[in-house]
Amino acid sequence: MVLALSMNKNIRRVLSVLCLGLFAAFGAMSAPVTASAQARINSESKLSAIVIDSRSGEVLYSLRADSPRYPASVTKVMTLYLTFEALEQGTLHLDDEITMSRHAAGMQPTKLGVPAGKTLTVDNAIQAMAIQSANDVAVAMAEHLGGTETRFGAMMTLKAHDLGMINSRFVNASGLPDSRQISSAHDIAILSRSIIRDFPQYYHYLGQNQFTYGRKTMTNHNNLLRGVPGVDGLKTGYTSASGYNLAASSVQDGRRLIVVVLGGASGGRRDNEVAALLNTGFEVARRKDAGEQLADLQRLFEAPAVLLQTTPSAVELAALADRDEEGEGDADGPAAPARPVVTAGGTGNGYVVQVGAFRQKSQAQTQVSDIGRRFADVFADAEADIGDAVNGFFRAQFKGFTAESARSACTALKARRVSCIVVAP
Repeated sequence: MVLALSMNKNIRRVLSVLCLGLFAAFGAMSAPVTASAQARINSESKLSAIVIDSRSGEVLYSLRADSPRYPASVTKVMTLYLTFEALEQGTLHLDDEITMSRHAAGMQPTKLGVPAGKTLTVDNAIQAMAIQSANDVAVAMAEHLGGTETRFGAMMTLKAHDLGMINSRFVNASGLPDSRQISSAHDIAILSRSIIRDFPQYYHYLGQNQFTYGRKTMTNHNNLLRGVPGVDGLKTGYTSASGYNLAASSVQDGRRLIVVVLGGASGGRRDNEVAALLNTGFEVARRKDAGEQLADLQRLFEAPAVLLQTTPSAVELAALADRDEEGEGDADGPAAPARPVVTAGGTGNGYVVQVGAFRQKSQAQTQVSDIGRRFADVFADAEADIGDAVNGFFRAQFKGFTAESARSACTALKARRVSCIVVAP
């Protein structure tokens, strides 16, 4: 039996090598399938979501979870999976040096900016990908592990299929726009579960809040790491074609859930949607443990407030449009302008700046306290408010703004990658 298993493993390695060559040489042969996937993406609402139990893999909730979507920078979770796999196999070490090629250095932002011909350690490369979402570093790692980024894309696709990600195809390591690069919310959840399960010794990178390289300190794009208790990873992503994506994992009472939302309308709404799905998911899991049937608990997810698809006010639309103006090169969100100093007050000061909506009042209070402390100059004259739950959610808000000062306040928060929306009176 042991001999048979060994032979099967060796045969599989040979077949994998052959498949890599075929993928790299004949990748265009899958174009009709990709065209079909693109047609579905264009014809459906972008928003898709899934909630799974990390331990069992059980799906607690799904919304168009198997529909094809563009993964954007969530792609880097697969790049990191293959990086961690190489570390585990001993073919890569944290102190190894990764050389930045001219091709890698030429990637569009977000990027670390290492000049062509220079090097950085694997440890720094991992942090740059996981925290800053550096496209140049992802390509450099792909070339180091695969020889070329094209071949590494084939490796990514093979690994995806090996993990059960049947709806995924990868052609680059960064997630920069490419219509051939397709995945789904379900597949991203499988990948997220796999990287947590297979490489617990490296998973902490995906929850690290900051990364300092040289004189520059970068903050993780995943705002939930700082705003939602229990969240400890994984990855954000954005292009104009994909919308706002986020794969997140959280632990409560020893249970880990994974939530993936793809195609969010804005960074703030995506964050709120993921937080809401996590809160509802834990409630569903607890009630399921108590004997309730999962089918009967689906109504908790179906409540309109869980996925916040309410019609925005004109002021909200203006704020969201301002946030969404972004070049294709940044696969995690808009470039941040300089932060102005804003105070509330003046005539017509009934506008509200909302910085999150949470199932638990304590979470909303923590958010208000943290944002008020970090942006003391912005909210110096504003009134922090939680209020009563609306549709099961406590809204973290600051009151007392004019329309103009509310928009300026959101601009100030956006400059520090903190999501918010403006609510008209």
